[in-house]
Amino acid sequence: MAGFKDQDFLDRRKAATKAKQAALEKFRANAAANDSNFAERQAGLQATRVARDSRAADRKAARTAREAEIAAQTIRDREARARTDREEAAQKERDRAQHAERETARQAAGKKARDARYAARKARQK
Repeated sequence: MAGFKDQDFLDRRKAATKAKQAALEKFRANAAANDSNFAERQAGLQATRVARDSRAADRKAARTAREAEIAAQTIRDREARARTDREEAAQKERDRAQHAERETARQAAGKKARDARYAARKARQK
């Protein structure tokens, strides 16, 4: 005699799912036979499903297009920021160069004035 095999949870769940599916199919078969408008209702439901799926596809396409536009705008914004940053860096470098030239010119003028004072003092001493 073979031992009794206790069903585990998955086996019980599969059996319950099969039983529910069989009951549903039996109900649908009886409902279809008894209902003269069944085909019309099913066609209406199918049309509703198709329309709903179509709207969902349209929304998805619109969302994808919107995301693509946002991505393109983000890239344009980054490029514009990078261009602005480069221009600002170039302007700062020009400003630094001009400042360095002015500072060099000021120091040269100061040295020239100091040399002139030194020469005048030496001329007075002679």
